[in-house]
Amino acid sequence: MPQLAYVDGRFLALSEAGVSVEDRGLQFADAIYEVAAVMNGALLDWPQHLARMRRNLAALFIDLAMSDAALTAIAGRLLRANAQRDALLYLQVTRGTARRDHPFPKAARATVIMTVRRFDFRQRVAQQRSGIAVITVNDMRWRRVDLKTTGLLANVLAKQDARAAGAFEAWLIGADDMVHEGASTNAWIVKAGRIITHPLSESILPGIARASLIRLARGAQIPVVERAFSLAEALAADEALLTSTTAPLLPVVRIDSVAVGNGTPGPVAARLAALVWDDIAAQTGWRP
Repeated sequence: MPQLAYVDGRFLALSEAGVSVEDRGLQFADAIYEVAAVMNGALLDWPQHLARMRRNLAALFIDLAMSDAALTAIAGRLLRANAQRDALLYLQVTRGTARRDHPFPKAARATVIMTVRRFDFRQRVAQQRSGIAVITVNDMRWRRVDLKTTGLLANVLAKQDARAAGAFEAWLIGADDMVHEGASTNAWIVKAGRIITHPLSESILPGIARASLIRLARGAQIPVVERAFSLAEALAADEALLTSTTAPLLPVVRIDSVAVGNGTPGPVAARLAALVWDDIAAQTGWRP
């Protein structure tokens, strides 16, 4: 059975799906995107993804006439057509197709793209037990990384550096030596029982998994501090971890080949991971 994609009102074989060469998403990365987890056939945190999408569209002045209900219906149909139970749903909205010119076109209609691919979330269970390594690189991204746009070249290069080093992720370090976030994840440290993460700003993406973890931690009376932390603080932390839609939470046991804490996943990360899995089960019925 061929994999299907949705492009501008049509469900097509993935191998045949495409956009115009003059689509502004291709020409300028003039587009936003969302990646949502599908677990046990159910979309995780879908309302939060839609809300972030609408915020990003408004910030970029992209007019999408399609309603959230219509997007949800399309997502459900695409998942059923592809017979996927554990997967990632990718939604992209571009400003549309127009003659290549930098200013906004007057008559372009937004392009909507959805794809879905199988994803094995169970692989994360073993990684939670062993922990993962990260490297650090200079943050070379543009100044509005709080907007989830498709302009990800700096992130791609950071991820490639991590892969070449045998690490899971690259943490992005600002000119002030502060840890901003990962190339595709939010970054956290644990010190004296408190979890610390960079505050919301134009320097980090407002991650859906980040917001969920803050909510769950506070509900469990685990202190949360939203402030910037330095690389030196991270290296001296009791524990470190990262979150993302695809992680959802992984302990970081090495940073640039330096062990974090005793070099193994710690108790706070384990407790937080249990809270995350319980939340996922409550929403989708999925358990590791």
